[in-house]
Amino acid sequence: MLETIARATRAAALTASASTGTPEIAPLPDAARFALRLRPALAAELGAVAGFPLDLAINRASPGPRRSIRLGPDEWLLIGDTADADAIAAEVAEAFGDRFHALVEISHRNVGLAVRGANAADVLNAGCPLDLSAAAFPSGFATRTLLGKAEIVLIREDDAPTYRVECWRSFAPYVHGFLLEAARDFHGD
Repeated sequence: MLETIARATRAAALTASASTGTPEIAPLPDAARFALRLRPALAAELGAVAGFPLDLAINRASPGPRRSIRLGPDEWLLIGDTADADAIAAEVAEAFGDRFHALVEISHRNVGLAVRGANAADVLNAGCPLDLSAAAFPSGFATRTLLGKAEIVLIREDDAPTYRVECWRSFAPYVHGFLLEAARDFHGD
């Protein structure tokens, strides 16, 4: 059963300004985010819940307004529209009923950043050890990794390339600053 005592008002973790030049580094709009844990067999049985696909391979992200990112055998990050947060929680609770699962709203915990355009992978690789080439990390791939000293969830959105970086709110100024500093090599600053 969903328990809500009071709703906190979310303060912006970052200013809404984007970097100039390419690659572009920009804070993303607020979103409803949920951490979902359940048994893989139940995910396979249901296939999707509340518009979020669950039958993804590990380290894959679904497209669409209700995005599902499978981070492990029993772990998903669900991202939807902020205005739908209550509806998403209710729809997921209804879909699972009495079946064992854990759904935690983490909308206030996480912040999203977009890194897009030429050299986006190079900027990320300034602090991320993964091979982000299209062959090794194509569109739709996602993983939990490090950027400098901060844990992030990295999602390759498209072939532009556009990457979505999800990090904890407390790390957002560090992650944003790290990316801006790394991008200076490509902006001519």
